[in-house]
Amino acid sequence: MPEQLDKRKVFTLKEVTQSIQQTISRRYTSSYWVKAEMNKLNRYPHSGHCYPDLLQKENGQVVAQMRGTLWKGDYERVNASFIKTLNEPLSDGIQLLMLVSIHFDPNYGLTLRISDIDPAFTLGDLEKEKRETLFRLQHEGVLDLNKKLAFPLLPKRIAVISVSTSKGYADFLLITQARMKGFLMEHYLFPSLLQGEQAVSQITSQLKRIAEIRQHFDLVAIIRGGGGEVGLAVFNQYQLAHAIATFPLPVLTGIGHATNQTVAEMVAHTASSTPSELADLLMDRFESFSTALSQTIRRLHNSSLVWQRQKQKVYEIQQRLPLLGQRLLGQHQRTFLQQLSRLKLGTRQQHKLEMNRLISIQSQAQVLTLHHLTNKKQQLSLQLDQLKRQVNASLNAQQAQLETAEKNIRLLDPQQLLKRGYSMSFHNGKLIRRADELQKGAKIVTRFHDGEANSTVNSIKKTHE
Repeated sequence: MPEQLDKRKVFTLKEVTQSIQQTISRRYTSSYWVKAEMNKLNRYPHSGHCYPDLLQKENGQVVAQMRGTLWKGDYERVNASFIKTLNEPLSDGIQLLMLVSIHFDPNYGLTLRISDIDPAFTLGDLEKEKRETLFRLQHEGVLDLNKKLAFPLLPKRIAVISVSTSKGYADFLLITQARMKGFLMEHYLFPSLLQGEQAVSQITSQLKRIAEIRQHFDLVAIIRGGGGEVGLAVFNQYQLAHAIATFPLPVLTGIGHATNQTVAEMVAHTASSTPSELADLLMDRFESFSTALSQTIRRLHNSSLVWQRQKQKVYEIQQRLPLLGQRLLGQHQRTFLQQLSRLKLGTRQQHKLEMNRLISIQSQAQVLTLHHLTNKKQQLSLQLDQLKRQVNASLNAQQAQLETAEKNIRLLDPQQLLKRGYSMSFHNGKLIRRADELQKGAKIVTRFHDGEANSTVNSIKKTHE
């Protein structure tokens, strides 16, 4: 009962708290479904009880907060339901739909005693946030910005955002180190929480750090181990998704799940289901390039061997030409001598047979014989001249063929083309043949006979064929 003190009615603190307790117990006689954000679970392992901090925010400001009570038995039942529905236990920083009764204790104040929590509501709230984030990004026109960035030919410098003790990060390192043969890929860790209330601010802060020194990196990889839907909630938040979508370097994700893609993965340049898959993707790119390079080197070597063999054949022909000419001339000379010998032999035989018959006409026979011999010599001389002309013509024709072959070989030599003022330009290691193979901003290498020059394409002007 209150007491009178200087004509004032004075209550004790106990009387006030008891009055409040009685009023609340009479007013709130049933249970109610209440939605609120659980800022912190506050579970005590010794007793198994939980005393969650509950709050409500509007426009980023806390407009109401209260403490809850979740007894051990209720916690174990609710936690099992969360694991079954969301593949993740009850944790901090999520929206809850709770069945509560309102209690006031003189010593502990006003609390909400939680008897049940609906995990389906939490899952739906996460999906709602995902849809809202996607709508904002699409409305701003930034949804596909990061995807449009060019993927480096060989991404050798990777900025990794992860937890240093994460299993997913360990798997990423294990695979890349095991498959790195004949090449080198460097990475630098930017540590950050990947779930919970501080995750978004820490990840975006690390992205800002990387952006300031982006010239040192080719890619950014966000790596996280496995987990359920609640743990992925941070990757649906607008602030993080916008930072990834507008980041100046390609962003790759490997956040450890295979279904229900998050907004961060949708806006990232490349999304892998797991850190291991992300590591394999990068290693495959290096190994494919290495294989293609080896094949190109072998083809160049084979082309060089073919050219050397052709050059050797030309040299051998040049060496054989004088011998071939001498051989042909010798053959014609021997033929001529044989014909001359046969002619002399026939003449002598005829002379002996006709000697007696021709004595009477010796003078006439001598004249005829001399005349006949003169004609034969003239014919032989004409044949010899003709033979020489044929040999010389044959030698000149073969010499011309050899000179033409040698000239063609020299013309086919790329170095000769370069010395005559031509140049060859390459993009990503490939010879540029047409203007439409290039894009503005492309990096090209121009090769001259005495060196190379690197340049950037500022504009492209096509000519009509």
